[in-house]
Amino acid sequence: MWSLNGWRRRRVLARHPVDQAVWNRIRQRIAILDGLNAEQDQRLRDNCVFFLQDKHLNALPGVDLDDEQRLFLAAQAQLPLLNLGDLNWYQGFHELLLYPDDFVSPQRHRDPSGVEHEWDAEHSGEAWLQGPVILAWPGVLASGGWDAYNLVIHELAHKLDMLNGTANGMPPLHRDMHGKDWAKAMQSAYDHMNRQLDHDPDAVTAIDPYAAENPAEFFAVTSEYFFSAPDVLAEAYPAVYQQLKGFYRQDTLARLRHLQHEHPAYTSHH
Repeated sequence: MWSLNGWRRRRVLARHPVDQAVWNRIRQRIAILDGLNAEQDQRLRDNCVFFLQDKHLNALPGVDLDDEQRLFLAAQAQLPLLNLGDLNWYQGFHELLLYPDDFVSPQRHRDPSGVEHEWDAEHSGEAWLQGPVILAWPGVLASGGWDAYNLVIHELAHKLDMLNGTANGMPPLHRDMHGKDWAKAMQSAYDHMNRQLDHDPDAVTAIDPYAAENPAEFFAVTSEYFFSAPDVLAEAYPAVYQQLKGFYRQDTLARLRHLQHEHPAYTSHH
């Protein structure tokens, strides 16, 4: 998909135009797109078309999926890739399964002593290595605001993480980034959260305590915050924010601060 030459890209865009009125509604529904300039807006819009041509959205009974809803999902899926170039970052899967509600998924974990534990857990999303992305539709519809929650970005961050193999909290870094810097920033913040929760399992942590589950969840949760609550993330773990800024090639905090300066109503979002 992302190796399309200029002629083929123009042909795909011509054959699958995005209605301007529909796109305007998408921009109104997804607050975290506020602040994109005209060039970024057009690039995101075009990339949504390629995403929807490349990926199959499989809506299970109970999910009402029209063209606007498809675009609503695609815009959030493509926002993290906005400045990453024409590379197939979402390789390794072709399908997104959309469930009408949270779903029960079997879980398995081997503890340090070698004992294997199995249980069923309720989830709103899952991403499988070389498999589909599963999303609960209510969670998708609840995403897009400046409220530290985005199911789409969370699960697709797992897919970025898996590009190096199993999810371990370290996606493939750019050449100008350093693995040691990434590991130091992420591990320090991850350890800080776990110390808090070990001391008090009910502690109020700066970001969602689910980030302390494992390094993969830490990357996915902080990716959510990077796009939907960058001020919260930057205040709590500035080194993590800087690493994600380098990876995603976006300064979401600067975008939010500009919006807060231009539109005072934004100051009340957090």
